Amino acid sequence: MKKRILQAYRQAPWRVQLQWIGLFMLALILTASIAGVYLSISAQAAAAGRQIQFLEEDLDLINNEIADLTADLASIQSTEKMLARAKELEFIQIDPAQAIYLEIPGFNPMEELVLAPPRSNPVNERPVLRSSYKSSLWDWFVRQFWNITEDATVIEREGTP
Repeated sequence: MKKRILQAYRQAPWRVQLQWIGLFMLALILTASIAGVYLSISAQAAAAGRQIQFLEEDLDLINNEIADLTADLASIQSTEKMLARAKELEFIQIDPAQAIYLEIPGFNPMEELVLAPPRSNPVNERPVLRSSYKSSLWDWFVRQFWNITEDATVIEREGTP
């Protein structure tokens, strides 16, 4: 009698095989989807990294060009080149005592000059990271948990007379 009850509730072998195949396929699909998400995120991170490298290379090239132009300007404005250019333009050096000074109405030589602000590099060398990227999932969970408990204690204190 006991054998008949077990046989009545026992599934057919082909059904057991189908269940195992279904579980295997489910595990395979789950593994493939996790691997796909991982590969997608890795590809995006690699692309962002390459873009950062290209931008840093462009920044280095621009900084080198600025340094070259500054060196060229310093070379052009050197004393020797300025004297040679003045001779080419037929300037002559005069005695300050023989110079004629003109008075210009409205010009006050004692007034402070307003010059342009000094040149600065607006590029921030340090990467800017949002605070949300600096915390882990565990930190976020703890903050959320503590906020809930703090709110509950504040409400509890306010509710008691």
